[in-house]
Amino acid sequence: MKAVGVVVEYNPFHNGHQFHLNQTIEQSGADVIIAVMSGNFLQRGEPALVSKWARTKMALLGGADIIFELPYQFATQNADIFAKGAVNILAAANCHSLCFGSESGDIDSFNMTLDFLDVHEDVFQTKVKEYMREGVSYPTALSQSFKSLSPNDQLLDLSKPNNILGLQYVAAIRSQKLTMEPLTIIRKSANYHDEHFASNSIASATSIRKALFSHDGQINDIQAYLPPTSYEILAKYQKEFGHFHSWENYWPLLKYKLLQSTPAELRKVHEVEEGLEHRLLQAARSAITFEAFMKEIKTKRYTWTRLQRVCLHIMMNIQKETIREMTSFNYLRLLGMTSTGREYLRKEKKNFGLPLISKLSTVKEQLELDIRASRIYALGFHDSEQQNKLIQREFTQPPIQVD
Repeated sequence: MKAVGVVVEYNPFHNGHQFHLNQTIEQSGADVIIAVMSGNFLQRGEPALVSKWARTKMALLGGADIIFELPYQFATQNADIFAKGAVNILAAANCHSLCFGSESGDIDSFNMTLDFLDVHEDVFQTKVKEYMREGVSYPTALSQSFKSLSPNDQLLDLSKPNNILGLQYVAAIRSQKLTMEPLTIIRKSANYHDEHFASNSIASATSIRKALFSHDGQINDIQAYLPPTSYEILAKYQKEFGHFHSWENYWPLLKYKLLQSTPAELRKVHEVEEGLEHRLLQAARSAITFEAFMKEIKTKRYTWTRLQRVCLHIMMNIQKETIREMTSFNYLRLLGMTSTGREYLRKEKKNFGLPLISKLSTVKEQLELDIRASRIYALGFHDSEQQNKLIQREFTQPPIQVD
């Protein structure tokens, strides 16, 4: 059986994701789609709208066949580390190809851009440092540095987020000398950061979440943009737990953590750099909400995403030393599968590059960060029974099966 990989967050799984999976099968000719999915906290440094188990079920009902979890130490990092971790998992699961969405939609442009950057590597990195010294964010420095090299029209637009992430996937495949074939499809109707609905049926996850929280969790307004199964799962989750997860649910925890920390302690936290600890402490003393706190600490130097990741690592107490020591992983954690996925695992798992894990009790030490993340994620509920219910799923939930 031939497998194609995708890297996802599904926050939540919407019609655009379904289109991507349909196109993935068409382009790759694969029999099985393997998705590497972030756990309860995401690359933008925010809590997932609903738990990884709810999102796993959405994905399986939407067309994915196997879901593996991307560990916390990769899922909540910059694009380079995020991509390397995801590609490693797909390679270990013997994926023939990887298909990602992009603003470009042309895989040749990714290969040509990498070739171009290889030739101009020294100049490019020097330019990045120069722009960073001027006080701009790292993504802006990358984009401006690339433009300064006068690339031709056949190369990527590196101001676009999915192009940047896709380039990291292709770079990870190259650097590890994998036989995995990179494929890309153009994003349909909605861009990654769009905050408003751009069509009658396709919308970005960002705009869906914004509409959801703008209307006090009323999900009727987003129904047109979700497959019926995703809508039903969201409705069930809301009924079971009362609300969806957002940073505001965790603000009291983060504020407490900040107010009881010294600058020296904060400097040890992953991604706290350049005196940022003082700005964080000053804002925490006066901010009433998480959004007010973020607006207070936001500067041209740091993107909103980078600052959210900093906040997440503070709340999770992720030290720089911890991340330095966790540069790899030695397992594939199975979250769910369809009958087709089960057949693939039966035939292929003996050839996987990493052991398959489906029971948490056997490997607690390896999954310490993911267990910690799940426990803290559950604290987004104020009711202790709901917290315990969600925490227990981490230890008792077998891989979800959909036929």
